Amino acid sequence: MAAADPLADTRFMALALSLGARGLGRTWPNPAVGAVIVKDGVIIGRGWTQPGGRPHAETEALRRAGAAARGATMYVTLEPCSHHGKTPPCADAIIAAGLSRVVSALEDPNPKVAGQGHARLRAHGIAVDVGIGADEARRAHVGHIRRIRDGRPHVMLKLAVSADGKAGLSGGRPVAITGERARDRVHMMRAESDAILIGVGTALADDPQLTCRLPGMEERSPVRVVLDSKLTLPLMSRLVETARETPVWVITGPRAPAAAENALLDRGVAVLRMDGAPHRLDVGKVLALLGERGITRLMVEGGPAVAASFVVADLVDEAVLLRSPKPIGADGVPALDGAPLTALTQSSHLRPTGRETLGDDLVERYERV
Repeated sequence: MAAADPLADTRFMALALSLGARGLGRTWPNPAVGAVIVKDGVIIGRGWTQPGGRPHAETEALRRAGAAARGATMYVTLEPCSHHGKTPPCADAIIAAGLSRVVSALEDPNPKVAGQGHARLRAHGIAVDVGIGADEARRAHVGHIRRIRDGRPHVMLKLAVSADGKAGLSGGRPVAITGERARDRVHMMRAESDAILIGVGTALADDPQLTCRLPGMEERSPVRVVLDSKLTLPLMSRLVETARETPVWVITGPRAPAAAENALLDRGVAVLRMDGAPHRLDVGKVLALLGERGITRLMVEGGPAVAASFVVADLVDEAVLLRSPKPIGADGVPALDGAPLTALTQSSHLRPTGRETLGDDLVERYERV
């Protein structure tokens, strides 16, 4: 086996990370992993986790490499699995293929793996290097890591804010805040999320679709989640009318009427009841419920009340602010209900990580410290 080349290792891991990103939003509850197989400096196999979470990236890359994989090196963005689930362990497939080296970005925090995959490879004489591209891999697999460690999805809050800090008009009336390029960015963010969440107030005011409407990417639309403690989501809403095409999950309280639940069920909507206060849903329990159902990356795109509930509960892991240069005026409502925008932008739990312009709009990003 040739000696490790740090520059080549970095380059091929970057390619594996790029491949893994193709599966974002489509592989839950499994992580979106990328894998590259290289022999004598030539790529002989590539793979990424397929929709629904299987086949895994490693077995896809091995299938494409075929017999040429013997003696080659695999670059993979997360430790190969070592346990029998719905598919055999990837570690066993790597061993059977005769690879001589595996370069893995991260150890998998899943207790069913947690170093056992790397140990199995080493026990069969395969050289294993861990840590190349680790920072990038943590960002790529942040949803998987959060769900394993905290039992909930990674939460990205998206807010469109006018120049005077408003997010809409009084009375729940919608208003266009950002331009076309910013809206396209939002659709891409949806495509890379497992689920998107709003409150029923936004559903009533905007009658949104919450799909990805970039050309050719409609099938990348996430699960649409509506918080609706009283089950008032209209049966004629666009969400309900398209529930059989793109899943809709309505989370409701213990006293919501059974007749309304049955009507939604008849139209293909999943209704998830939660214990607790009858007219107020605990967002922490909502996240735990979504985590139990396999959601790893949640985009929160609700109105000021929903946004504030996540901020106040310290459940925002990442925030994207789309700032317009145009004001709304005195008839506007604040971006966060009952809290200043600085509760987010100056939170001690979040740090700014970058900003860019999209047309006339400014995009600011924040991440959990």
